[in-house]
Amino acid sequence: MRQHPISPVTEPLQYRAIGVVRGQYVPTDPEQLTRGLIRTDDGSEIDAVVLGRVLSLVRRHLDLDRSHLWVVYPRCREPGALHLQMVGVWEPSTLTEPEAEAELEAEPEAEAQVAPSSDGLPEGDDYFSVRGELIYTRPDAKELVVKVRQRARPDGSRPQPFKLPLRGEVPLAHLRHFVSLDLRRLGHHLELEHFDVIAPVAQRGNRGGKGRPERPGSGGSSAAPSAGSSGPRSSHRSAVIRPGG
Repeated sequence: MRQHPISPVTEPLQYRAIGVVRGQYVPTDPEQLTRGLIRTDDGSEIDAVVLGRVLSLVRRHLDLDRSHLWVVYPRCREPGALHLQMVGVWEPSTLTEPEAEAELEAEPEAEAQVAPSSDGLPEGDDYFSVRGELIYTRPDAKELVVKVRQRARPDGSRPQPFKLPLRGEVPLAHLRHFVSLDLRRLGHHLELEHFDVIAPVAQRGNRGGKGRPERPGSGGSSAAPSAGSSGPRSSHRSAVIRPGG
């Protein structure tokens, strides 16, 4: 029985970028629900798109006049503007019908457990988990960028990695290391709450010199997050969440 929308890490170097945001989804066009924004409970309005089978869930089972706890992939297509890809809803108290359970999809990725009767999570609302390579850090300005690699598609093609600019202090000594970050959304930013350094990341063709930080947006592998990045890479498959059963 699934008891959390984010499943445990299964490999030490497992990449991911996923989180939860509570708010009301407002589609741009009521007839086309795939694009819109999430109006969060703190008053932020965040650009969002609906992915996968959750679209059917939104159409058939959710009251869009209410706030829900959305399971999302974070992206940053423009500086200072968070973008969310909605892949699930966590609402065990109401989404217990068999047909709703079959349509409720999210990427499973965290350790904590929660009673099926509760719609809250131990980590609280606006929690994000990001795991990837630290490619830029400037502790004095509380700036960092993490590169997240993606799993291969069914056809064998491999999407490009994407980069997430984050806020927080990680020492320069951890540059080019694989890190696991716990973050909290504040407005349009993801703020670091805790980090673990897992291991150095092997570099190929490092022209900048070992340990040398590169500016976000300077080009090369340490460029700032680019537009149109797709889903995160993980070592597991997407799964259907069946809250309460």
